[in-house]
Amino acid sequence: MYSPIQLAFKYCRYFIRSANGKGHGVHSPFVFEFIIKILKEDIKRSAFILIESIREDLLADDSILQVKDFGAGSAVIKSNNRVVKNIAASSLKSKKIARLLYRMVQHYKPSNIIELGTSFGITTSYLALASQHTPVYTLEGDSSIASVALKNFSALNIRNVNLLRGSFDEMLPALLDETKSVGMVFIDGNHRKAATLRYFELLLQYSNESAILVFDDIHWSREMEEAWEVIKENHQVTLSIDLFYIGIIFFKKEFKVKQHFSIRF
Repeated sequence: MYSPIQLAFKYCRYFIRSANGKGHGVHSPFVFEFIIKILKEDIKRSAFILIESIREDLLADDSILQVKDFGAGSAVIKSNNRVVKNIAASSLKSKKIARLLYRMVQHYKPSNIIELGTSFGITTSYLALASQHTPVYTLEGDSSIASVALKNFSALNIRNVNLLRGSFDEMLPALLDETKSVGMVFIDGNHRKAATLRYFELLLQYSNESAILVFDDIHWSREMEEAWEVIKENHQVTLSIDLFYIGIIFFKKEFKVKQHFSIRF
């Protein structure tokens, strides 16, 4: 994991080198539409208020959970006895990212949604409420954390989420064998190069040209940056978008030449 100073330096370099986020100078119609209709669109929903209310409660919750290892991200919390508010502060995605994913679901209308890393279900809730008839499969390794997420889904009256508990390496192959294909996938469960590439290679087997893969924290560490570079260069990938906090992969066959974009967000 990079230090805060290293991340700040990397963000500054990204900011200087990236497109301005307004669509100026972007010659791809698909990416221009992504910027104008998804990246910069500002929509407000009453559901957002309810989700963010639950986030605030989690950030103030002094309850202690006995949890298993989180993967690479657990470096920020050493003990297995962890306070809910500390887990929430270190693991929940910002509302900026969560609402971007919400808009992506509404715009691209994926056939299903898979999330690796439920945490307390905040991002899951945004994904699920974006299209309440779309099945959402979310995978969480720790049972105590999953139980909190289930309570949050119930509080929000979310009915289209299927929460699967256990090892990603065991659950993901079984899930993909059941779904047969992927619509949109948010990978936020293990910030190690080997694991990230392993999930990517597995998801590739079930991805057609409408599939969208979203990788969290692509600049979080040297390993994640290396994984992102390998993913971008895969021959099946036709378009990648680097938003610094997340990376988005598309497989559209209409792109005859592989394209990589870095856009301010």
